[in-house]
Amino acid sequence: MTRDWIERFWRTLSLTGLLAGTLFFAASLTPSLIPRDFTVQGVLSGIAFSAGYGIGVFGQWLWIWLELPLPRARGARIAKQVAAAACAAIALAFLWQASAWQNSIRSLMGMEPVDSVRPFQVGLIALVVFVVLLGLARLFRLTGRMTSRRLRPFVPRRIAAVAGSAVAAILFVGVANGVLLRYALHVADSSYRAMDELIEDGSSPPADPQKTGSAASVLTWEGLGRAGRDFISSGPSAQDIGGFLGRDAQEPIRVYVGLGSADTPAERARLALEELKRVGAFEKSTLVIVTPTGTGWVDPAAADTLDYLEGGDVASVAIQYSYLASWLSLLVEPGYGSDASRALFHEVYGYWTTLPKDHRPKLYLYGLSLGAMNSELSNELFEVLGDPYHGALWAGPPFASRIWRSITERRNAGTPFWLPRFRDGSYVRFTSQKNALDIPGAQWGPLRVVYLQYASDSVTFFDPYSFYRAPEWMTRPRGPDVSDQLRWYPIVSFLQSLVDLAFATTTPMGHGHVYAPEHYIDAWVAVMGLQWTPQDIARLKAHFAGK
Repeated sequence: MTRDWIERFWRTLSLTGLLAGTLFFAASLTPSLIPRDFTVQGVLSGIAFSAGYGIGVFGQWLWIWLELPLPRARGARIAKQVAAAACAAIALAFLWQASAWQNSIRSLMGMEPVDSVRPFQVGLIALVVFVVLLGLARLFRLTGRMTSRRLRPFVPRRIAAVAGSAVAAILFVGVANGVLLRYALHVADSSYRAMDELIEDGSSPPADPQKTGSAASVLTWEGLGRAGRDFISSGPSAQDIGGFLGRDAQEPIRVYVGLGSADTPAERARLALEELKRVGAFEKSTLVIVTPTGTGWVDPAAADTLDYLEGGDVASVAIQYSYLASWLSLLVEPGYGSDASRALFHEVYGYWTTLPKDHRPKLYLYGLSLGAMNSELSNELFEVLGDPYHGALWAGPPFASRIWRSITERRNAGTPFWLPRFRDGSYVRFTSQKNALDIPGAQWGPLRVVYLQYASDSVTFFDPYSFYRAPEWMTRPRGPDVSDQLRWYPIVSFLQSLVDLAFATTTPMGHGHVYAPEHYIDAWVAVMGLQWTPQDIARLKAHFAGK
């Protein structure tokens, strides 16, 4: 019975679909920005095969619609058998080479090589994915045909066919958005909310009255959320910093306002300013407005290195705008982050401008990932020209970041997309794993902006148009952690980049979307114009590398 079903299923498959699907399957095994394990590879290859199969079926339909000659039945059977053998040979050849392709990325990221990509498992997962997607496609076609058949007594045949397809599309989109997506978002919302509210064992409000969340604070420990409590409690102390520097150090100030502290971004921003005043943040030499990621997380690689570089003479402030992962936050609540970032900036900046210029801290902005994009949106340049803040460090800006994209697209001729130079370098500079901020002959202006980005970061370099054109970051010379064997393929490269986007944080530190402390150190030194010797910078990098 199973054999009969397989034979019937085989007879229903399209020859051109199998050929195109196999080419897409083979291309999906080639390297992209992020290394893939066999499970991810199998799902990606199954989707790629399905996309190619669909294109092949459409091509066959178009051939018939144009009334071009078709092969005879016996010739078609032979051609299908030959094509099946050719498809199998192509698939096996590419599966054999897949481990070398994956290792070409892994070696650049300092990862252990893999002996095999587990071709059997990859093929099996891809087959299951293809069968499921093909079943959905055929269900869609069946729905359209049934609807069209019912409409034919009332309208012309072609109008009935179009109407049937439209009804099927509405039904499928409605089920996907109204049922599946809504349920998935509800589950995600509940899970992230529960995680945000979870108070870890042993976590208790700080005893120091100068700490946010203490008994003397205007903010409760519980209201900070998981990310806020971690940000407040995990930073280095004055003793830690002083022990490293070999001199007295100050206690860094960190202020955080969680979602549970107030209902609106404006209210949370006002609480942040009130807390900053209470703890004496404006008496520090440096004040940094931090925009966290979607979950409210602040990267300790950035916050801790800043505290050391400033000898503790620094205050950092952040407010939470979501507890969802950044990509979910961007999908479900795209305006929340920018609203929160603007509210906090204008509250802090508005008070900061009232202080005497020689008795106020230098003011900087910082954001990672979605935080970088929202930090960009916290103000317009014309709003601060009269009394500008001092600079910004934005790490791993998402591909949709408006200012980042505008500067990158207008970069100096001859500079690579992944590490551009912009005009004379007085306003903005870019850096990566290797410090590229010391540009010969360039002088910083009064406002310094640094973008820290890795060429392998798919969050930054995702290109929504890569399904029909090669993205600019593929142009040689490529970044130091981008495989030389990477090639562009229509549609397939787009699917690969979507997978890379989802797994950008699974790389070793210093690659992908995982930013290393030593690279933050170079960026902070440049943004703030700190006077550290190369020897001391190297020692600080070694200190964080040993953690």
